[in-house]
Amino acid sequence: MLNEARVKLMTRMAAFEAGEGKRSMAIGTYFRSDYIAKEIIKSIIYGTIAFGLIVGVYVAYELEMFMANLYEIDWLQYGKILLKRYVITIGVYALITYIVYVVRYSRARRNLQIYYNNLRRLRAMYKKEAAQEKLTEE
Repeated sequence: MLNEARVKLMTRMAAFEAGEGKRSMAIGTYFRSDYIAKEIIKSIIYGTIAFGLIVGVYVAYELEMFMANLYEIDWLQYGKILLKRYVITIGVYALITYIVYVVRYSRARRNLQIYYNNLRRLRAMYKKEAAQEKLTEE
């Protein structure tokens, strides 16, 4: 005999597992601090690469100006300005990454909690059904 509530619950759980559940379960394998630190480190690496590419494109675009003023430019001051902009850029990028991944982790943990509660309900349904079958056999 089919239990309609159990089928609905199992369908909802299967949809979660096939969709958002994959990502939530992958996130759920980490501790909060480990997951956020991993994502911040990745974003710093990618941000550094992006910053380097932007600076490279700027230098290539202004190459004629750099070559014309090669000996007149204060390279130490230019390096300090570049370093300050890099630190600000990466700091803002890391802060945004922190906020985004804290929210993602919280959402994934909440979704997993709902999923585990549904698993408990499903197990309780099976136990209740098994107990009823046992009573009808006697």
